[in-house]
Amino acid sequence: MNPDHELFRILDAAANRAREGLRVVEDYARFVLNDPFLTEQLKQVRHELAGAMQALPAAALLAQRDTLTDVGTAISTAAEDQRHDAAHVLVANWKRLQEALRSLEEFSKPLPHSPAKQFEALRYRCYTLERALAVNAASKQRLGEARLYLLLDCRAKLEAFRALAMNLIEAPLDVIQLRDKQADDRKLLEHGMLLRQLLRERAASHGRAPLFIMNDRPDLAVLCDADGVHVGQEELPVAAARKIVGPERLIGVSTHSLDQARQAVLAGADYIGVGPTFPSQTKQFAAFPGLELLRTVAAEITLPAFAIGGINAQNLHDVRAAGFSRIAAGNAILAEANPRSMIESLQARLASN
Repeated sequence: MNPDHELFRILDAAANRAREGLRVVEDYARFVLNDPFLTEQLKQVRHELAGAMQALPAAALLAQRDTLTDVGTAISTAAEDQRHDAAHVLVANWKRLQEALRSLEEFSKPLPHSPAKQFEALRYRCYTLERALAVNAASKQRLGEARLYLLLDCRAKLEAFRALAMNLIEAPLDVIQLRDKQADDRKLLEHGMLLRQLLRERAASHGRAPLFIMNDRPDLAVLCDADGVHVGQEELPVAAARKIVGPERLIGVSTHSLDQARQAVLAGADYIGVGPTFPSQTKQFAAFPGLELLRTVAAEITLPAFAIGGINAQNLHDVRAAGFSRIAAGNAILAEANPRSMIESLQARLASN
């Protein structure tokens, strides 16, 4: 047999596997995650795969297809017929897709004008998208019921912080972020370790407690045994933070545009903060993307996302109308004479249809 014929037979089989696996993965993003952004990313991969295949002689590929004498069609394993759920189907088809792309890459190299580099680039993109889909699904489970996220500073004295924190964690909060731009490392560490202790005691006595997120500092998140870290656009990127906090801790990212939200998803963030929605007393911005940003993010991205920036009881209705049922707030709660009452009120509004 002509060696090129053997190559074409392999390339045809690999292309079929890649297209089939990619369609299954895209269906998961579309129908299980209901995620427009990730579905569009996979659709782009599908079109780029078709474009790379145009460099190969379609007629020659088809001419060498011979499923009747293909020894592989009669070989199977028990594992191939066992799929426990949709997530298991997804994992199997990611591997099918990536292996097929590698085969396309390698066996197209001997051909003139080889599209091997295109297949290689698609394979790497699929590695990124595999993580994004996995993180999306895991984050929806872990943060599925989280609606109210409190930004808490260190207060002037440790005892004042203790008293406030004990009061707050008895309320129906979902997440507490320790955030204080004026505090030095030792103060942040001291307050973070105290907060961790109080949350452990709360969980031991009531079965659950809010998640604890450290702002900006993945190193302090680890030292305080926080549940995660939140970084901004000027702080460490997700990949660097992940090296410090490990695979289990959450990483949140502040985003101020739709493009930043998309990039956070692809970078492997577990959740995003979206804003600033309105002016606030804690952060200053030259411009406020506002409710329009919330609408565009809500329409495209399903990774857990918290609206942030000046949100309070008076404007919460507008935030809900923009498609967000998760918010982060600080002064709107802490400035109240009865923070617990405000937390309960906000939670009730967030839970309502």
